[in-house]
Amino acid sequence: MIVLGIDPGLANTGYGVVARRDGRLAAFDEGVIATPAGTPVARRLVALHDAIRALLDAHRPDAVALEALYFGRNAQSAFAVGQARGVVLLAAGQAGVECADYTPQEVKGAVCGSGRADKEQVGRMVQALLALPRAPAPDHAADALAVAICHANHAPLAAALAP
Repeated sequence: MIVLGIDPGLANTGYGVVARRDGRLAAFDEGVIATPAGTPVARRLVALHDAIRALLDAHRPDAVALEALYFGRNAQSAFAVGQARGVVLLAAGQAGVECADYTPQEVKGAVCGSGRADKEQVGRMVQALLALPRAPAPDHAADALAVAICHANHAPLAAALAP
């Protein structure tokens, strides 16, 4: 199973590709898709869509796992994240790839054992779980890998419990 994990954002969208083979997890790609401030939103969304499509074409994932929208205090930020999520969902839908959502607390719980883990702890656990030589950086890439790990561990259980 290959999972493309996404930490959506308009300015910075983290991505991470994780595969589960023979019960082990391995990272294949990670990074951040950055769109420049000051560029019209429509163009930023097109650039994000094109980058996600390129990742889907390159890695042929079985699933896309996204961090669910978190409504904090900043509604404008939540709106921009929602737009980025929509573009990712569109690209995955066009490619025929199933999508799954996980809250930040679910992801942290799956990776760290606590839904209250901080970003540094998430990075260290992603490094340990994927046997990486260093913690992924920046945080957006680490978060995306964590989302992919969460799905890679959750999907087999969900499939086994399905009727």
